[in-house]
Amino acid sequence: MRIAVNTRLLVPEKMDGIGRFTFETLQRICNNNPEVEFNFIFDRKPSSEFKFSENVRLISLSPPARHPILWIIWFEYRLRKYINNNHFDLFLSPEGWIPPNLNCPSLGVIHDLNFAHHPENIIFSHRKYLQYFFPKFANRANRIATVSEFSKKDIIETYNITPEKIDVVYNGANEIFKPLSIEKQVKVRATFSNEKPYFIFIGTLHPRKNIDHLLLAFDDFKSTVHSDVQLLIVGNRKWWPAKVESIYQKMKFKDNVHFLGRQSDENLAQLLASAEALTYLPYFEGFGIPILEAFQCEVPVITSAVSSMPEVAKDAALLTQPTNVKGISEKMRLIIENDELKKRLIQKGVERAKDFSWDKTADLLWQSVLKTL
Repeated sequence: MRIAVNTRLLVPEKMDGIGRFTFETLQRICNNNPEVEFNFIFDRKPSSEFKFSENVRLISLSPPARHPILWIIWFEYRLRKYINNNHFDLFLSPEGWIPPNLNCPSLGVIHDLNFAHHPENIIFSHRKYLQYFFPKFANRANRIATVSEFSKKDIIETYNITPEKIDVVYNGANEIFKPLSIEKQVKVRATFSNEKPYFIFIGTLHPRKNIDHLLLAFDDFKSTVHSDVQLLIVGNRKWWPAKVESIYQKMKFKDNVHFLGRQSDENLAQLLASAEALTYLPYFEGFGIPILEAFQCEVPVITSAVSSMPEVAKDAALLTQPTNVKGISEKMRLIIENDELKKRLIQKGVERAKDFSWDKTADLLWQSVLKTL
């Protein structure tokens, strides 16, 4: 069997949610199926680190597709021609983008439809591309995988896709996310938070991640609770609207907020494992991998009571509306002042984390592949 895979988002040291999903699942699937030939198709020169096993071929197909016009050229023409000329048994796209008129069946992984519900958060050219092409991608795919029941329902309702066509494969979390000893936590805090306890946010600084209400809530928390707790914000500062900058500049306790930028996986795991709580409050998520990472680190979670997050967290996290500043602030206070609650959340998080793993994700995705053939 020969499978073509869109690996455009496998970029060293630049893998966020979808890139991480692609890396973790493909690594396992390729190693578990040595009799299958996997052709990883990149839009630039690939790194040799992605040759997971002997049955993987790395292919570079120009032009680099990093703009809507180039997306059209690459997906609608170059990738389609390559696949059709090389007689594959299946095309797998972990980012959900499917070329037209393929001569083999296709499986697309659609993680979420954030752009369909919050188009205001995406620049005009990207928004127009996604709004025009994503309904086509969903209908071109012979089968779809997605990462939560929430996303499955959303795809069904938004694109009128039959439920039988969609498989839920969930996400996992890297094993590097695990508890740290008290001694190591002290060292982490000495390095990153002036030896003080802290809440932590992890994720790309995108408008849907709701940094504005997190900052407002932290300021309210500091104003009402006598505490030296800091707020660490970890992630690529890709978007930073004037509204968020204005909120930050007006904060009474802005000196207690630390922007750490993108961190290595090792640093990220240590930072998370040393936190008082993960404060992760997006407006919209298809899954929310940081929630699982925090559970594995035995760290309490405050997260949003919307989209997929209640499904992932269940009763192992404190849930609140992402725009409720007082509600978020109150959850922060509970974490700091109620040790029994904190212990219960940690215990429930450890149990909930057992329901997910990248091994399970890879197995479910491979089952979806077999259904597509």
